[in-house]
Amino acid sequence: MTPTRRQFLVRRVVVLGILFLVVAAGIYVPVVLTAPLPAAAVTLEPPAVQAAPAAAVSAPAQGSSAISLQDSGEVLASSGQSGPVPIASVTKILTALVVLQAKPLTPTDDGPSITMTAADVAFLDSTRAEGGSYVLVNEGQVLTERQVIEIMLMESANNYSETLVTWAFGSMAGYLTAAEAFIQAQGLAGTSVVDSSGLNPASVSTTTDLLKLASLALDNPVLAAVVSTQKESIPGLSELTNTNTLLGSDGIDGLKTGTTDEAGSCLLFSADFTVAGKPFSVVGVVLGAASSESARQAVTALLDSAKLGFTSVSLATAGQVVGSYTSAWGATVPIVAAQDASTVVWSSTPVSVAGDTVSLSEGSAGSAAGDLRFGVGGETITVPLRLETDLEGPDPFWRLTHPGELVG
Repeated sequence: MTPTRRQFLVRRVVVLGILFLVVAAGIYVPVVLTAPLPAAAVTLEPPAVQAAPAAAVSAPAQGSSAISLQDSGEVLASSGQSGPVPIASVTKILTALVVLQAKPLTPTDDGPSITMTAADVAFLDSTRAEGGSYVLVNEGQVLTERQVIEIMLMESANNYSETLVTWAFGSMAGYLTAAEAFIQAQGLAGTSVVDSSGLNPASVSTTTDLLKLASLALDNPVLAAVVSTQKESIPGLSELTNTNTLLGSDGIDGLKTGTTDEAGSCLLFSADFTVAGKPFSVVGVVLGAASSESARQAVTALLDSAKLGFTSVSLATAGQVVGSYTSAWGATVPIVAAQDASTVVWSSTPVSVAGDTVSLSEGSAGSAAGDLRFGVGGETITVPLRLETDLEGPDPFWRLTHPGELVG
């Protein structure tokens, strides 16, 4: 091959090589400059929530007690006898519930008129003879269903409980059959009644059953209104005064007192209060206290100590760093909580936390980054997460020199 021929071939190879590089660059550069970016590696470190201290709930010196959130099957605290005991006139809450199931009222409905008969006067006479609590009645007197319920509950009138159930069910036996059906339907395994007033010590219940009965009563708007009323005027009768003298104090808005020699002094109560802006409704009971005064003192101590058992717990603070994104090109951006979050827990109830993140390659400050989920007592509180600063993409040089990360 002549020198001239060899030079020509070399020049041709060089030109072809240059053309190849130009063509290759024309493909490579746009590809790597526009290729999707790999997702940044993410680290999430949810904040630990320290458990609140265990509640120290005051128990009565005598008898038994229990307290729970309204409509909750979970007892917050209890003391003393857990089995069935006489409950005196607290029985009348059950009586009212059974009657209102058969003869329902609305909040604006007073119900049918009931004319007092000689039988009702006889109920008064027998109640007096037994030493039970009563309100006078006259033959021919006309009262509404609501008024009879008010007299029975507010003044704890035993004779009016008999009037009410006889009117509703035709006889005491008819009422007791209906009461047993109600007890079974509600799963009140520790409750049994033999009368409508609770004067008979064979009418018994448990603290846990009574908490359920209290919630059932409060869920009925008619009963809820009656048990929270301190005074009421009914034509032909002296002004009614609720035997529950704690009404209106300490947030107490119900429910029923009761006292007999066998039962001691009993008080089924309900109360509303607020902790850290969150409202709570509780029901509680004290049974077997030595006196009405000691029952009231026990209720106040039980309720006040239970309130202290509800603690506000901080879950997250806006701007709190809980993780980070780190990109393949060396950018690191903190992940922060987007808002403050707190909750109120009972006693040492544990708080669980879990989180999810969003897959990101780049994003501006404030972009959604996932969320944290705090679980406490069956409730889930969600806190959104955000980028604290911009997660910026790489410069062109990094793209051109890292094709493996871009196109595999």
